Amino acid sequence: MNYWTTDATHDPKAQCWVQGADQHREFPVQNLPLALFSDAHGGARLGVAIGDYLFDVASAVENGLLHDLDWLADVCHDRLNELLALGSGPRRQLRAALFALLTDAGSAEQAGAFPNYRHVPIGYHGRASTIVLSDTPLVRPSGQLPSADGPHFGKTRRLDLELELGVWIGAGNCIGQPIAIADAADNIAGFCLLNDWSARDIQAWEYQPLGPFLAKNFLTTVSPFIITPEALAPFRAPAMARTGDEPQPLPYLLDAADQTHGGLSLGLGVWIETAAMRKAGMAEVEISRSDAANLYWTVAQMVAHHSSGGCALRAGDLFGTGTISGSTAGSEGSLLELTAGGKQPFTLPNGETRSFLEDGDRLRISATASRHGFKSIGFGNCRGEVVG
Repeated sequence: MNYWTTDATHDPKAQCWVQGADQHREFPVQNLPLALFSDAHGGARLGVAIGDYLFDVASAVENGLLHDLDWLADVCHDRLNELLALGSGPRRQLRAALFALLTDAGSAEQAGAFPNYRHVPIGYHGRASTIVLSDTPLVRPSGQLPSADGPHFGKTRRLDLELELGVWIGAGNCIGQPIAIADAADNIAGFCLLNDWSARDIQAWEYQPLGPFLAKNFLTTVSPFIITPEALAPFRAPAMARTGDEPQPLPYLLDAADQTHGGLSLGLGVWIETAAMRKAGMAEVEISRSDAANLYWTVAQMVAHHSSGGCALRAGDLFGTGTISGSTAGSEGSLLELTAGGKQPFTLPNGETRSFLEDGDRLRISATASRHGFKSIGFGNCRGEVVG
């Protein structure tokens, strides 16, 4: 079964017995994103979001509610890497079983601008130590800042966001064994929202000649749920079309199925709420709206290229897609682009202006997948507040 194939779990008329789930904007039963959670009753274990609730999958397995999925008992505690490594087959089994359970009324009683970018998907290796969940505060980072008299050390004054999708790796590959583009989608276990916070003044100094280091290593915020490829099947789209003067991907990055179904139609938004707005009781405002269809490279191409030199990918590895910006005003995925490098500040409804983020600002990115004939789904919050 292909990653873009829809089935009964995408039926927009399906009804869930969980209160409020059918009307939920992000987590109806057609979504069922994966998450790791814990409470007072035990350690970390597997759950899925349904409406405003988390369904305890691990407990459901232990209590015999998922009759044919006994194998889940070994992969639904402590971490999700082992589950992600199993691939799409077991993931589809889990999705179908959960969908059946949650739509069966009787069950209610039982229960994440370079020229060569047109030729190659550019990236850089990161770190896991400062990848955090939504609502983790962001402490304004320090680093070397450029000036006419040479660099000095201090706190960044040009703090920015980068609107991205996170891509969670599934089975992966061994060292020296690249993942072919035709197989890359099978190695993608899911998606989340990702904000690659960036200190642009530190970056301006560091990128000559080596690229960002302290400018991006201080915090990366992800949304708390893994939206599976199966949930996103109705929202697949063609890869971005290349114009006549743009180079076509080299053969190792070109696959007919990926060109037809490798993109995503996914509405993305950037929202801000300042401290002054909060004090006045004002709601957050959207400052940018983009779409995942603006990605120049498909996620399968990113995976294929990343592994093409023999780099091993492991279950639970996380990719960031890079900033997702459109070509029209108001579709920028960073303040650097939105304000023309800080030269054109935008004005908020209360009269405040912003070029880059100030202390007390809360920044949120959102995602909604919509298509006629299918239930819309969301990704959950990817939010952070600058605390100084």
